[in-house]
Amino acid sequence: MKINLVMIVKNEERSLRKCLKAAKPLVDRMIVVDTGSKDRTRAIAEDMGAELYSFSWINDFSAAKNFALEQSDGDWNLMLDADEYVRPYKRKDLERILSGRKGVWLGGMLWYNSYPEETGIGVSTSILPRLLPKGVRYTGRIHEQPEGNLPCYRIPLEVDHDGYLYMDKGERNLPYLFLEADEHPEDGYYQFQLASTLRNLKRMEESLPYFRGFYRLSQQEEAYRAGGIVLYLYTLLDVGTMECLNEAGKVVEQEESELGGWSDFCFVCGLFYMKRVLSDVERYMGLLPKIEYCYKRCLELGERPELGGVVGTGSFKAAYNLGAWYEVSGQKELAVRYYRTAAKAGYGPARERLKELQ
Repeated sequence: MKINLVMIVKNEERSLRKCLKAAKPLVDRMIVVDTGSKDRTRAIAEDMGAELYSFSWINDFSAAKNFALEQSDGDWNLMLDADEYVRPYKRKDLERILSGRKGVWLGGMLWYNSYPEETGIGVSTSILPRLLPKGVRYTGRIHEQPEGNLPCYRIPLEVDHDGYLYMDKGERNLPYLFLEADEHPEDGYYQFQLASTLRNLKRMEESLPYFRGFYRLSQQEEAYRAGGIVLYLYTLLDVGTMECLNEAGKVVEQEESELGGWSDFCFVCGLFYMKRVLSDVERYMGLLPKIEYCYKRCLELGERPELGGVVGTGSFKAAYNLGAWYEVSGQKELAVRYYRTAAKAGYGPARERLKELQ
């Protein structure tokens, strides 16, 4: 069995060496296609033993990746970006897993994505189909996806991604996303990608029509839908108008039966009920118990990184919010208990609250 690393890169001197070093024990060849670097990217690739090719950029990520795949003779192709680092895993165990399943399928890998947040560095998880069998190519100008409707099965490769800590590529991506959304107006995936990119750029109100389009067009079984619904809810809460709260309430009601077993959904529901009560305390006082219920439900469900979402919604972040709820409702002993739970996990805001209460 032959496994090759296949990459496209541009100006990646910060991270490329680390990426190649991590992947090298798992692959037979490292194929790096440069799309116009001006820094030391090409020299680093060659120094690490990669095969270096050039591709003239034509504003199409699929075209560049498909060119890179044409250079590979692998039975399987490991697709990474330069700011992604595969965690150690034994090559023989990977071969055993790949040989054990018949047919043509995609290998889904678990990503740990670090990003800046107000309290420090947050981490989210996602499963991405990045181990491709021979012959599979990409489609889509941006946020490209493997062609066809091949099944995706989880394999035990895990990847750390730190690119969001150093660069926001949203402004770069927007023109491509607008083009894709215009060309595929009935494709919920591009509506979602455009909505989430605008959200990340703090253009909340501008993102909402695309979130609504995504919600209308996406199908229940599509892997990105659940996470998209949670982002949609966060955006409605961030805008915070009464109309948006009403809209969020309808989405929560519609999705509770389907997503109620996922801590990320329960977490945002806790935030929704809190904002709903604060919007009109007299009218919505009856929703108060739901705040406590949602965060307790998060802790009951626990952390399930394979389901995707934000690390902490099933543990320390839920415990912290539950502590805050008990603190504002005058239940100091319970507040301290849950703050301690969050603090034991290293959550800084919980430590700060404990200092104030003790």
